[in-house]
Amino acid sequence: MISLDFNFNILTRDLSHYLENQVKVGLFGSGVGLSLVLGFSAAYTCYYLISVAKKPQLISGGKKFYQFLREQCPVVSETYYPTFWCWESRIQTLLRPFVTAKPGVNYRKCVVFNNRGVSGETLLTPRTYCAANTEDLETVIEHIQKNNEAAPIMAAGVSMGGMMLANYLGRKGRETCLKGVVVFSAGWDVFECTASLEKPLDRFLFNSYLTSCLQASVHRHRPVLEQSYDIDHVMKAKTIREFDERFTSIMFGYPTNDDYYHDASPVHRLKSVQVPMLCLNAADDVFSPSHAIPVEVVKQNPNLALLITCHGGHIGFLEGLWPRQSTYMDRVFKQFAKAVIEQGGRLNDLS
Repeated sequence: MISLDFNFNILTRDLSHYLENQVKVGLFGSGVGLSLVLGFSAAYTCYYLISVAKKPQLISGGKKFYQFLREQCPVVSETYYPTFWCWESRIQTLLRPFVTAKPGVNYRKCVVFNNRGVSGETLLTPRTYCAANTEDLETVIEHIQKNNEAAPIMAAGVSMGGMMLANYLGRKGRETCLKGVVVFSAGWDVFECTASLEKPLDRFLFNSYLTSCLQASVHRHRPVLEQSYDIDHVMKAKTIREFDERFTSIMFGYPTNDDYYHDASPVHRLKSVQVPMLCLNAADDVFSPSHAIPVEVVKQNPNLALLITCHGGHIGFLEGLWPRQSTYMDRVFKQFAKAVIEQGGRLNDLS
């Protein structure tokens, strides 16, 4: 990868020098300009095909789960071609909400799980939610199972929802009705995730904005929250870490914010997961840095599988010329869900 990046830089530099020389000698006509454009396009295409478009890495703690995924979910073996004009991780992350279409889904009342105080709901008690606390999630899953006893139930978690779901499975072990789980862009080690988002560029692009969103939620429910917390102090937080130190860790009774971050990190509970769980992460996700993806931990549990793409950003995974209808992440979800529902009996005993 380093040598390829270096060669591409040299090529770009040489093209720039060539362009400068043509201008100096007065030979830069439309034909030469077109040739330069075509040459640069060819160079970019070669770089994209060699360095960007790659097959994902599939890791599993057991041969049975690994073979199941290879046979039933062809997407795990296909080359992932990120949208060529926005394959960089931050661009993928920022553009996805704007370019992808929202699927039309008809929900039945009581089936949708909203965290406390979001989606316009009024907060009735001075408590919101966090990645470490799974009591509400457990209540929802039990409610759905009680009202659909004959139906196989799966769960999908995205970003912090994936962290919450993984923590839930680690706590419950075999005592869950879920037949399969898929997790996208989860942050596995909160310490590493937070440190990554505190780097200057990512702090500017993501950290400050997300902190303001958290503060806006607190402000919206200020009448009920200010009875128990110093809201003025919370509203002065500049980063997610400061917000958690002043609000989240205190709300859930942790002695320190480090205690909360340790408890919220799913990496510590993966060894206890007893349900087939497929996890998709991008190696360039600034919210979940590649060095903190729990490859070695996954290898120790036959119920776990990890799919790592080189690109995709955080919940991005855009692909195709204009990725409006579907993403790589969507295809992983569809194929895995279909496989578990139709062939789930093969996953009953993965140990």
